[in-house]
Amino acid sequence: MNASDFSVSDMPTGARALAAFAGALLVSCLLFLAPARAMAGSATVNVEGVPGGVVVNTHEVVAKVVGIDKVKRTAKLQDETGRTFEAKAGPAAANFDQVAVGDMVRLTLTDELVVYLDEEGGTSGEVASSVVATSPKGEQPGGIISGTRQVVGTVTAIDLAKHEATLEFKDGTKRTFPVRKDVDLKQRKVGEKVVFRITETIAVSVEKP
Repeated sequence: MNASDFSVSDMPTGARALAAFAGALLVSCLLFLAPARAMAGSATVNVEGVPGGVVVNTHEVVAKVVGIDKVKRTAKLQDETGRTFEAKAGPAAANFDQVAVGDMVRLTLTDELVVYLDEEGGTSGEVASSVVATSPKGEQPGGIISGTRQVVGTVTAIDLAKHEATLEFKDGTKRTFPVRKDVDLKQRKVGEKVVFRITETIAVSVEKP
């Protein structure tokens, strides 16, 4: 199956939690940057004839601090297009008191989606994990957050004519996905498990003028 066909927006209820999972981490730990992402890059890797693949997307946003409230731990930021928005620092942002008007906030987001057929039956099902690393108190504000979420779909139907497969997820939602033409669906069968694993890493740094 083609990993490029499994974007987060296309996924059913259980899988859509992947995006919210990493977003919640960012809000609670560092700064939440809301504007459209800039400087996007992407790459897709798959092996001919092998179901699944890997999609990696990288985005970078740079914004200037134009206002700050030390008590509420919020900062007003302005991105490169001139739009302004508010960011809030969570308890883990130990160096928020060092952030000042005029500083530049740089956020780099990398998300990796891996899709594969669990032919060995070794998947552990739906799992989630996270890692947070922030700069020590007194050092340059910034940090890294990495979150991983995994969901598993079961093949419930295969359409050879349309070259599609229907998957059912744990929450009962079903979704039909197109399959790459180089994958021989005659070799696949109902009941097989397809694993979706997304890892989102967010790096935030504050640069003094």
